Amino acid sequence: MRYPQGGGLTPERQQFREELRLKAAERFALGEAIAVIAKDLRVSVRSVQRWRQMWDEGGPRALRSQGPVSLPRLSEKQFAQLEAELAKGPAAHGWEDQRWTLSRVKTVIGRRFHLTYTVQGVRKLLVRNGWSCQVPARRAVERDDEAVAGWAREVWPCAEGSRRPVEPGSSSRTRPDSP
Repeated sequence: MRYPQGGGLTPERQQFREELRLKAAERFALGEAIAVIAKDLRVSVRSVQRWRQMWDEGGPRALRSQGPVSLPRLSEKQFAQLEAELAKGPAAHGWEDQRWTLSRVKTVIGRRFHLTYTVQGVRKLLVRNGWSCQVPARRAVERDDEAVAGWAREVWPCAEGSRRPVEPGSSSRTRPDSP
């Protein structure tokens, strides 16, 4: 993923990039070469070429930031409603087992808010709002955790044996007795 949390540039980073474009616009007006501007601003020549074309067509105003690339499709209020729906569990929405999958969450969003998301879009939405992937532990119903802990504490150390070699080892595979 290019950006953390699945989003675009942060507002601070957008502001920084806009300032770079406006500095380039000042230098376009002075007639400086594209390669010199790119080197001084530490950006690619291709970026400066694109900025120059935009500047030629619309002036410095064309280089201003257009705002965030995309706004979240679910508002915070709607996401809170989605969390309430997820808290009810999958059985309340018609699934037999108690597992939420991305495709099931996608279905709930479609039914509740009449919005279509891709499976990856649902993943990004959930991660952006602090959710994480959980894999259910597969344990037998008959499992006795106390017996397992006792076995790991008492029996396993004896079965595992010592990790230290009994005899001094050698670093050579072909001449085991060499120092």
